[in-house]
Amino acid sequence: MKTIICIAIAMILSMMTLSAQSFNHEIKVEGSSPMLLGKINNQGLTQGPYNEWFSKNHKEYIPKQSSIDSLKTQLSSYTITLFMGTWCGDSKREVPRMYKILEESNFPLDRLTVVAVDRSREAYKQSPGGEHEGLNIHRVPTLIFNKDGKEVNRIVESPRKTLEEDMLAILSKNYTPKYSSVMLMDDILTKKGMSYITKNTKKLVKQFKDKTQNLYELNTYASVLFYANKKEEAIAILDFNTALFPKEANTYVSLANKYLYLEDTANAIKYYEKSLEFEENKEIQKKIKTLAQH
Repeated sequence: MKTIICIAIAMILSMMTLSAQSFNHEIKVEGSSPMLLGKINNQGLTQGPYNEWFSKNHKEYIPKQSSIDSLKTQLSSYTITLFMGTWCGDSKREVPRMYKILEESNFPLDRLTVVAVDRSREAYKQSPGGEHEGLNIHRVPTLIFNKDGKEVNRIVESPRKTLEEDMLAILSKNYTPKYSSVMLMDDILTKKGMSYITKNTKKLVKQFKDKTQNLYELNTYASVLFYANKKEEAIAILDFNTALFPKEANTYVSLANKYLYLEDTANAIKYYEKSLEFEENKEIQKKIKTLAQH
């Protein structure tokens, strides 16, 4: 009987250990700071070395009390999913503030899911558990508000005003997140496919011109797709970006870099050369010469 009890206790302890290990998994890469990956919680963020920025920014942030009072009566009926990077400057600033707001609003933290994503090129802004899939996580932090199992809205990278004011605007259904161009492009890609973008470039340029502040919005989105093994879609969007920002050298460099990664030397040289029409760059010139010799 004692043996059976001991085995049962050992199994329970083993299950508890596995459960604990499912959160706050830390990755250490030689030459880089450690990072958390996958599902995490505030316990992981309040341990070293992450507490160096988490505790400081949490303590220093003072939310607007009138906003907190309003959030207390409305926020608890939502669930929230947060994607962040423990390596990301925007996450280091905004995530402690978000926790402060949720705590002061009496939001039950069991309705909050926090996922830490990767910074490596091979898994760019991805979670090893796949939580990011289908959610268009192109910048972090991304704070997604859900109700009745559906996304209501999101805050991307940083708030338009303050986090608490942006949250209230979302609950009031009066909020447009940053990077609306990326949300629009992702919707088009999902519903109409890559060929639609290629065939309707001129029409789409008119549609996107006032929605896209700079070339990096779609560039970053394309990189996320590229390293998520959606390389053709990424190339199509980078090509579209050259039409949207035709006089920006970096649009052509970004496209050339992806072709180079795919070992398509001819197209890499073509777009590197195109970039030189708009900006002199000795490094690019050297790269063209090197590629031409092979």
